[in-house]
Amino acid sequence: MAKKGNSVNIKESAKETGTYHHGDLRSAALSLGMEQIENLDHPDIGLRALARDLGVSATALYRHFPNKDALLDALAMEALNRLGANQAKAAMAAGGGREGFVEVGITYVEWAVKNPAQMRLIYSRVGEVDLTIEDASQMGEAFRQLRTGIAAMMPKSMNVEERAVAALHTWSLVHGLAMLILDGQVEYDPAMIRKVVTMTDFRLKQSD
Repeated sequence: MAKKGNSVNIKESAKETGTYHHGDLRSAALSLGMEQIENLDHPDIGLRALARDLGVSATALYRHFPNKDALLDALAMEALNRLGANQAKAAMAAGGGREGFVEVGITYVEWAVKNPAQMRLIYSRVGEVDLTIEDASQMGEAFRQLRTGIAAMMPKSMNVEERAVAALHTWSLVHGLAMLILDGQVEYDPAMIRKVVTMTDFRLKQSD
């Protein structure tokens, strides 16, 4: 039974260890959920099963995720942000610029191949993406990396629609290659991935 005043109804066994308390249960659930997603053929996970594995009551978890869809959406955003964090690290290591943006693309493909369940989760939950919106803060870190890279690579004279087309071109290239590898149409070959992504010409024609 939970102590009075505790806004999260945590099972006595978990509470005694001090592992979870109000404020970090959500992050703990996302962390464990991401681990479990990787062991599934299809990106699916239940709230009650996750609560049991965390050692907390389902009621406690429902306070953070009101339903299964909310949990899967949160896990998809977590995966998107993990992908973006890896892309940002790769771009920085390459020194930014064109080389950095190429690494962003290569990292997308490599991450997808190494984390297939997370990649499929992202695109089973993410709806239509508007690449023309000015504020990319709510799009997830991976899309922010895409937008930032395009903004740095493309001429400043390009308008919003043209930059969106450039972003879609780049996204289509790396996502298509990743899916071809994951679905078995193309053999996984790191050298080939680098060659394909490096061939992309970012010098798109400017509008008149």
